Amino acid sequence: MWRVELAGVGGRAVVKQFVDAPRAAERYAREVAALRLASQVTPPVAPRLLGTDPARRLLIVEHVQPGRPGEDWVVGYAEALARLHSCARAADPGALPAWSGPTEPDVDAFVALADALGVTPPAGTRADLYGLVERLTRPPGLADAPRLTNTPGLALLHGDPCPGNDLHTSDGIRFIDFEQASLGNGLVELAYLRIGFPTCWCATAPPPRLLAEAEAAYRATWHHHTRTDVPDDLTDACAGWLLRGDSLVQLAHRGTRDHLATIPHRDWRWGTATARQRLAHRLAVVHHLTVHEGGHDGLRQLTAAMHDALRTRWPSLRSLPQQRPRRAR
Repeated sequence: MWRVELAGVGGRAVVKQFVDAPRAAERYAREVAALRLASQVTPPVAPRLLGTDPARRLLIVEHVQPGRPGEDWVVGYAEALARLHSCARAADPGALPAWSGPTEPDVDAFVALADALGVTPPAGTRADLYGLVERLTRPPGLADAPRLTNTPGLALLHGDPCPGNDLHTSDGIRFIDFEQASLGNGLVELAYLRIGFPTCWCATAPPPRLLAEAEAAYRATWHHHTRTDVPDDLTDACAGWLLRGDSLVQLAHRGTRDHLATIPHRDWRWGTATARQRLAHRLAVVHHLTVHEGGHDGLRQLTAAMHDALRTRWPSLRSLPQQRPRRAR
């Protein structure tokens, strides 16, 4: 990446090139497509795309000068995330790949972890989790083009909406780095706020008051832009992140092994939290949702028992930090 001065027109820009690396062409195409879709929103939620050179996998975007996020940053973040998600339209299927959710092997690995922790899943829980995976993989709308417009089933997903990929400016938040962008259900990224930013270096758990305010801001902003409502139940979306062992490690290590199987034997730190801290937080969140939303009796019992087992084995586990770190990378 380079920051450059634009001769003749004034102002700064950022030049980004995807060098030879695994999936470089795919990541370049995703970023360009996402930036073009994001340009539909005013005020902007991403830097303006000024030019591209596909042969060199190079793009030029406006330079955005960030400021320091405030203590209530999650509220503005949620509003901007809803506006970003609302960029998707009926003509957009195929512009980006569909979001890739948890799989049945993820369910099997999660159940195996329960066994390793000495927890017996209630009867039928594995089948219920397979059903959850099916619901996340095929959210309402994605298989039916006429229903795609302005539904939570079709959103422009950032793919990695982490602190650090959100630039807080004087005129709002701009998201950057759309290399993992996709189309899917916006709930899976709204869930980041509750589940602890699962793909992110800086896992955080906002205080309950700010969390409630941020989720309300997301729902109000989505409704303003789409005239549709966001479903209240985040259980499936949060449980999906709980099942994914790959969301306990950084991108370079995903898809390399069963990371959940390592939890009983070894802990490791990634950014602001360890793997066991992240897992304990996610178990507590999903258990809380199943208690209040109902309809997930097996998952409610399983998450409670697994959380208790983690806390019993490792009583010194700390909660996730509530504050965003000053440096996101």
